[in-house]
Amino acid sequence: MNAQLREQLLIGGAALLLAAAIVAVFVHAPTERVMGLVQKIFYFHLSSALAAFLSFTTAFAAGVAYLVSRDLRWDILGVAAVEIGLVFTTLVLLTGMLWGRPVWNAWWTWDPRLTTSLILWFIFASYFILRSAVEQRQRRATCCAVMAIAGFVDVPIVFLSARLWRSIHPVVITTGSISMAPAMVTALLVSMAAFAALWGILLHQRCRALVLGERIRFLEMRLDRNNPAAPATGLNSSI
Repeated sequence: MNAQLREQLLIGGAALLLAAAIVAVFVHAPTERVMGLVQKIFYFHLSSALAAFLSFTTAFAAGVAYLVSRDLRWDILGVAAVEIGLVFTTLVLLTGMLWGRPVWNAWWTWDPRLTTSLILWFIFASYFILRSAVEQRQRRATCCAVMAIAGFVDVPIVFLSARLWRSIHPVVITTGSISMAPAMVTALLVSMAAFAALWGILLHQRCRALVLGERIRFLEMRLDRNNPAAPATGLNSSI
């Protein structure tokens, strides 16, 4: 099986999982007795949070790997993960607001879970400000790796915030149990699997796009008459 066919099969599998998640959420899972249809936002809200946490965990691991190896491929993985994580964190905040308006009668409250999630968004939005401010390639990668590692500290804080402090945010998953009907648990698991698959596809595609961009810049430098001997980028054809 060649790489292109394998990639198409993976994308097709992710699309089928997303379709299955929609059916599971809106058809299989029952409507919650108190909140009604608005509760169904929860499945996508929590799945987006999972994808965001996967992204920032990957960025953390890539940051550590870069500082150890100085291989720029880890920097590419890190920036791709942060980009995707920021998108999913935005979805977490937006779906939370859409859920909170009818349930809490407010678009936003300074609840510990909401506040720490917003801080997480600002931390990794600042990652790109830092990235654009540093021009030298290796130094930029080093600074961003350190920031990804430091910013990851907020991920477990977000997860534990509703348990550590007084919070009105619901805690569905507790130690050893999930306070949901079995059909709801099924819908949640399918939705989380679909978002995890989507996350993997997006990460792979974004990494590939960033690698191609680096190679184009490298070739431009080689072709530039004023820079006949361009410095090596640290990227090779195996990426």
